[in-house]
Amino acid sequence: MEKQGWRIDMSVFVVAASISVAFVLVGVLFKDDLATVVGDMLSWILTNLGWVFVLSTAAFVTFVLFLCVSPYGRIRLGKDDDRPDFRTSSWIAMMFSAGMGIGLMFYGVAEPISHLAAPPLGLAKPGTDQAAAVAMEYTYFHWALHPWSLYAVVGLALGFFCFRKGMPNLISTVFRPLLGDRVDGPIGKAIDILAIFATMFGSATSLGLGALQINSGLNFVWDVKNTTGLAVVIIAVLTLLFVVSATSGVERGVQWLSNFNMLVAIGLLLFILLVGPTVFIFGTLVEGTGDYFGGLVGRSFRTGAFGGAEWLGSWTIFYWVWWMSWTPFVGTFLARISKGRTIREFVIGVLLVPSGVTFVWFAILGGAAINIQLTGEANLADAVARPEVALFTLLEQFPLATLTSIVVIVLVAVFFVSGADAASIVMGMLTCRGTLEPPRFIVAFWGMAMGAVAIVLLLAGGLETLQQAAIVAGAPFALVMIGLCVSFFKALREEEIPVPEPRATVTIPEPAAARPQPDVAGGS
Repeated sequence: MEKQGWRIDMSVFVVAASISVAFVLVGVLFKDDLATVVGDMLSWILTNLGWVFVLSTAAFVTFVLFLCVSPYGRIRLGKDDDRPDFRTSSWIAMMFSAGMGIGLMFYGVAEPISHLAAPPLGLAKPGTDQAAAVAMEYTYFHWALHPWSLYAVVGLALGFFCFRKGMPNLISTVFRPLLGDRVDGPIGKAIDILAIFATMFGSATSLGLGALQINSGLNFVWDVKNTTGLAVVIIAVLTLLFVVSATSGVERGVQWLSNFNMLVAIGLLLFILLVGPTVFIFGTLVEGTGDYFGGLVGRSFRTGAFGGAEWLGSWTIFYWVWWMSWTPFVGTFLARISKGRTIREFVIGVLLVPSGVTFVWFAILGGAAINIQLTGEANLADAVARPEVALFTLLEQFPLATLTSIVVIVLVAVFFVSGADAASIVMGMLTCRGTLEPPRFIVAFWGMAMGAVAIVLLLAGGLETLQQAAIVAGAPFALVMIGLCVSFFKALREEEIPVPEPRATVTIPEPAAARPQPDVAGGS
């Protein structure tokens, strides 16, 4: 049996670990300078490269849809005779779970109300019905097809090369058709290091958001003072929990908690749907979905060249880069549960199911919040000045507010543990030559590093610095994804496309009157 130590790619681990430790030390010693540097880098990226993220994200959506409808859609993520490891119902349930997370909890109320109070790009008068429609339209835009297309690109490429070609489960593996054996050298290692940093900062941002929301929940329920120090303690405690989880072989327990969390989240949504403005929520779902698809192309290519660049940088481009930073983690997850699926099945499932969850989620939370704001029952627009309190402010308007707030705290905490657990394992895989079971001490290291980065970013500047760091760290990975698409398509062009399976034919018997009649002696 191969020893675990031999599976570690020391060059990738040492470089990535050294830069991560150095970042944490700089953040501790020079936190004010860190916030300034991150802000300056962000400003340069948005000024000069914002159009790159807009164009590339639109291209990824187009690429995924093309693969779905083209003959390449018949190619399996595995051998031609492989069939899915999971039933379709289980596969959809797992994707539903992947589509839920801290981000949806944090922004479920905050984003629609923020857009209602300050409509995107000045497209409506604040606080009006038109502003509400624009708010739902842009919220769906940020959370539906575009992010899941990004995940689908990486998931398809990893599933193809790992399960069909039998190659290591590394981002650099996908570049072999483009780079050849050079992928085993410094270029390939640099790609994996960028994937590690993208995963770390993307996940650290989510951990910071989760800690802020738990902090606000404790303040709402038990009047615990809301401070950055408490948020740091929350990150430290939950980091310890997910590190213990990832290194103690309790994966079944975490899986059970994740499934439990999904059921609890559904229960919370149904509760708000029933006690809230039910008819308004259904109307929001239908109309918002129509508005989303109606203006999809125009929004997908908006760069702010004629105004609105600052808003796009704070919202749309932030999301695009944040989703890119999550692609190594979510793409790996999607690939692992999709072995045996065809490219067409994968794309349809990965785009439609999570997008459907997104429509329902924001229609219920965002729709209920917008209705309360428009009718004057409460002023949620003031609450979203601190977005981490927005969901609790909404729940305060309904019965059982204390109970539902505790439920939200539990949901965010479990999402924190299970999501960070998986992210640290992915980073362990990237430093251990793609093995599906990286050494536990490597997983523990990346888990603690991720928690430390989240703490440093919170201390350096709170929510704003968290978002800025996600963009700065995730920006280089956009180039990796562009190269990944080129290399993946090159491999697909060399692949023999399976012939469509013949459909079963049904022979219809001829009517009895048309059949030849035998001679019957004695007939009339």
